[in-house]
Amino acid sequence: MITDSQLIREVKDGNLDYYAELIKRYERRILAFIVHMLKSYHLEDMAEDLAQETFYKAFRSLQSFRDVEASFSTWLYTIARNTVLSELRKTHNTEIYLEDDSQLSARVEMDRLPEQELLRSERVYFVRQAINKLPEKQRTALVLREYEQLDYKEIAHILDTTVSSVKSLLFRARAGIKLQLEPYVHESRSEQLGEVSGSGL
Repeated sequence: MITDSQLIREVKDGNLDYYAELIKRYERRILAFIVHMLKSYHLEDMAEDLAQETFYKAFRSLQSFRDVEASFSTWLYTIARNTVLSELRKTHNTEIYLEDDSQLSARVEMDRLPEQELLRSERVYFVRQAINKLPEKQRTALVLREYEQLDYKEIAHILDTTVSSVKSLLFRARAGIKLQLEPYVHESRSEQLGEVSGSGL
């Protein structure tokens, strides 16, 4: 299989059709990453446009890309993050919106699920909500680590920080999520205890 570096060399040599293969390899991952970044602001409908802008910017800057400094995927994530942050600065004041209709309808859908599926869905829902409320750098570090499976060095490059700072961001992100989920965990335990007491055990 042809490597990213080989594809990039072909594009730099003027064989522009090879860039389509690079897009094909990364478009789903970049789109998913951008959606995660936009969720807090309920601007997911902008994700596809920003993903296209990311690939366009990458194409225009490809001649300056050096794979000895970072992998193509790391470089691409960096461009995607900067593109999203630039758009947010232009269109949004960084405050998080209240729960919107799509989230409310998701909650309604949960009520129709069987009990075990309901518990699983609610857990996923609350975890996602907790992630969305994290500060941008913590949220981005967590998404890149847990969802995109990038290593600390790659994340540090994308966030323009050190590996130790990435570890600190991840620690604070996980602690923040745990803190946000505590009321839900206590509520679930109380309900379970109530069910046990009500059963006469």
